[in-house]
Amino acid sequence: MTLKELQDLILAQAKEKDWGIKPEEIIFAEKLALLHQEVSETLEAYRKGKMTGEHGVGEELGDVIMRTLQLAGIYNIDLEAEILKKIESNKSRDWSKDQLYIDRDNRAKN
Repeated sequence: MTLKELQDLILAQAKEKDWGIKPEEIIFAEKLALLHQEVSETLEAYRKGKMTGEHGVGEELGDVIMRTLQLAGIYNIDLEAEILKKIESNKSRDWSKDQLYIDRDNRAKN
């Protein structure tokens, strides 16, 4: 199944549940906050060591993807194309100045 096919399924469910499928039917910031909530729930599941099952990392990551696909679908964003462009961009990106990796390398030295 492609991302587009998943997105279509998610938008169909969003329409059925009245969660919004058009920009005028949602509040962008609210949908983004819900996406952030799912990311936080994923971290909490990981901290508890719950990788699978109800409220496990896997399920919560599924929620992250579903909310992302719904939001992208609402705004007609082709996530598959965007992801492929990002993968290509990352091939030549200079990661040496990325703070995350600088911090990681500094911790490794100590």
